[in-house]
Amino acid sequence: MLTEESENLVEFGIGGLCNLSADRGCRDQILESSGISLVTGCLSSRREETVLSAVATLMNLTTAASREHTTSPAVLQCMLRFSLSQSARLRNLACIFLQDCCTPAQVERAERELQGHTQTPLGIPLPEN
Repeated sequence: MLTEESENLVEFGIGGLCNLSADRGCRDQILESSGISLVTGCLSSRREETVLSAVATLMNLTTAASREHTTSPAVLQCMLRFSLSQSARLRNLACIFLQDCCTPAQVERAERELQGHTQTPLGIPLPEN
């Protein structure tokens, strides 16, 4: 559902996946199915609910083995941008992601890389409020 053209289907799909990813067995199945790339694709949605579910899903999918992928430089830069959002929900969730899923060194490196860039990472726009 995450690759559907309908924004409604994507929103409901990532919402369901977010709920499932809290279960260890489901989380492992998502990771084994290369689901991280599909979830990170939802970060570019203009729908705040979709983005919130994608961030929460990435948090649920972060393990010692998957951390390299769930906290890639592009994802970290995206979270840094989201941490500046006017939406308190998105801003707070992005800050929690940066605190709980990333090392301070990763965040510092992503901040340095982001400085001086006028475009959003990977062309990811901030969702509309």
